[in-house]
Amino acid sequence: MPKTAPRKSHRHSGESRNLLQSGAKVQEIPAFAGMTVSDTLRDSTSQLSAISDTPRLDAELLMAHALHVSRSTLLLDHLRAEVPPEFAALLQRRVAHEPIAYITGHQEFWALDFAVTPDVLIPRADSETLIEAATETLAAKPPARILDLGTGSGALLLAALSHWPEATGTAIDKSPAALKIARQNAGSLSLADRAVFHEISWHTQGWTDALDGPFDLILCNPPYVEMDAALRPNVRDYEPHDALFAGAEGLDDYRILIPAIASLRRASAPAIFEIGADQAEKVTAIAAQNGLKTHLRHDLAGHPRALILN
Repeated sequence: MPKTAPRKSHRHSGESRNLLQSGAKVQEIPAFAGMTVSDTLRDSTSQLSAISDTPRLDAELLMAHALHVSRSTLLLDHLRAEVPPEFAALLQRRVAHEPIAYITGHQEFWALDFAVTPDVLIPRADSETLIEAATETLAAKPPARILDLGTGSGALLLAALSHWPEATGTAIDKSPAALKIARQNAGSLSLADRAVFHEISWHTQGWTDALDGPFDLILCNPPYVEMDAALRPNVRDYEPHDALFAGAEGLDDYRILIPAIASLRRASAPAIFEIGADQAEKVTAIAAQNGLKTHLRHDLAGHPRALILN
């Protein structure tokens, strides 16, 4: 999940969100009454091109959400339909940099549909690198017990449980609001009977005591953004800061978590951490100081993304 610029203070204090709340207009969005969906998608794509790398896709997802249909159904059956009145407000939110996932309330991860709110980071395809690394590392010996540290929406744990139907999982997060979303996702994916969620902060002394180890696989996407990092507005102004920032170097949470995994994992069990694109060397050094070897995995863009520790 790339968290660096160009992967929980509060979370909605950004200028764009404030403008919307105050009633000021970030950009005038015209009314679409009487226009067809096809023409509106064209015009909306033009407006979104200034703030999005995928303006046409964004417009289609917003329109599908407004029509309460899938994107494929939109493109097959609704291009000549009249635009629903709520579309303009959705487009206004996206023009103000609000992420599509927060507007629609959903994000796909590992081919699964996850509910998301601004209380959790948006699951991103880059984080699937951790699941790919886990499935390859444990192909010959599937894990029976999985631990997810900092679960957020529950994406990592629930993706892993969907891959290993005999496994059970435990997840922790310090945010009650995030845990509510994770439990909701476990239920909607029919995985609630195999997943347990605990409100625990690893900044609290003795935080590992409540976890019933050992585990056969540990997954973790911790905060790893430097405090002064320049983030895009869609991340900076909307995603939960406690899940993003980790000190001056972005390494504070690794320094807490990596020494603790020895007491949580079964002998030779892998612990797989997401890292920032320029953090492999420094996180590897932290692992080495704790007697752990590492193997680096890259995401689909070729960036360092996951470290396998064992």
